[in-house]
Amino acid sequence: MSLNSGSIRVGVIGGGQLARMMVPPAIHLGLRISVLAETEGSSAERAADMVGDYRDAETVYAFAETVDVITFDHEHVPQEILYGLEERGVAVHPRPDSLQYAQDKIVMRTKLAELGVPIPNWAAVADEAELQKFIDANGGRAVVKTARGGYDGKGVRVISDASEVSDWFTALAEDARGGHLLVEELVDFTRELSQLVARRPSGETRTWPVVETIQLDGVCAEVIAPAPVQNAATLDEAARIGAIVADGVAVTGVLAVEMFETRDGRVLVNELAMRPHNSGHFSIEGSVTSQFEQHLRAVADLPLGDTSMTAPAAVMVNVLGGPAEGPMPVRYAKVLAEHPRAKVHSYDKMPRPGRKVGHVTVTGDNLEEVLAEARAAAAAFGSGE
Repeated sequence: MSLNSGSIRVGVIGGGQLARMMVPPAIHLGLRISVLAETEGSSAERAADMVGDYRDAETVYAFAETVDVITFDHEHVPQEILYGLEERGVAVHPRPDSLQYAQDKIVMRTKLAELGVPIPNWAAVADEAELQKFIDANGGRAVVKTARGGYDGKGVRVISDASEVSDWFTALAEDARGGHLLVEELVDFTRELSQLVARRPSGETRTWPVVETIQLDGVCAEVIAPAPVQNAATLDEAARIGAIVADGVAVTGVLAVEMFETRDGRVLVNELAMRPHNSGHFSIEGSVTSQFEQHLRAVADLPLGDTSMTAPAAVMVNVLGGPAEGPMPVRYAKVLAEHPRAKVHSYDKMPRPGRKVGHVTVTGDNLEEVLAEARAAAAAFGSGE
């Protein structure tokens, strides 16, 4: 592709909030952007030039004919379709060979082990007997995950007996593809960290500061940037791991490496995401170059931007659930009046318990004050109702 950004049309598969937040930086960069949305009325409907099923090859191929490069709002497009795009000469970023590590947790764990980065003790298990053997050898409790399709706490169970996931084994047996479940040790961690890395096809990379993420029922609720320093060596290790993984999987675009900081001082890789990620939303106001702008720069093969913080502290709080009545914007006037420092982002989604309907970011010099303000602003929308 030419470095003349005005000649590049980026196609985003998936019409969620991540695609929605790519639209403003695309305009600023002089890029044209199109979205293949799953349904009418999606978050990114303003840029949705096509509505269709991303699992249908002909739909995806037709969409690809209208753009110069394909990227993603999510990681669920089937591999056979992605390889079909490449066979047709379409630029796909991240490439299927890379995206597989975010699509299948067992494939991911195998690759991370090959790269030599620290990960929890794990196994791929085909039946209850294998699973129970792992549980018994790892303290009597374990985390079991479906290999594909899980997100925001879905497809994850903490169990003490293999029978607690018998329904998952039944589903695998009925699936023509078969497969295994992933089981991992139950990690004794003190907090969760995330390292975001952006990478161009040429290999140029940029990283943001390591952030701390706070989860609520398996869903990211808050992000603190940069992560408060409890042990500088730990944050250095998290950054080192992020760089190794980005190069090792040859990602193009934004990669989020989610990690556990354990009680005994280790850092273990938990998950990978190969697209803009919830842990990087703070960067819209908190960084010189946001993750959304950087992702577009990377997939269009444009020089990457500065990732320095714009203030000593930035806190992002998700609006989970939303107002009890009406969409999130019905409370805009009240929230903006009471919290003028807060930057509010609505995803144009109707409220539903636990659903991410928007987020609030506050930046400033004092982390304690910034955290309190962001939490108060998000709560004013009825977060958690």
